[in-house]
Amino acid sequence: MPIVSIMMLEGRSLAQKKAMYKAVTDALVESLGAPRESVRIILNETPIDHFVVGGVTRDERDQLLAAKAKP
Repeated sequence: MPIVSIMMLEGRSLAQKKAMYKAVTDALVESLGAPRESVRIILNETPIDHFVVGGVTRDERDQLLAAKAKP
């Protein structure tokens, strides 16, 4: 029974997530020969303000980039 854990930033639509679930399931069925009903997917969505790179939040990074883009 394949169990896949996926972490991503929140914000994608339910339709996008369903398409991803199908694609991941199809890939495991095809590559491993796993029965479709045995595939398990755990999705962990992280709030955008909990994603930090180099001590800078996504919001702070977007503000810095916007300030640099202004003439």
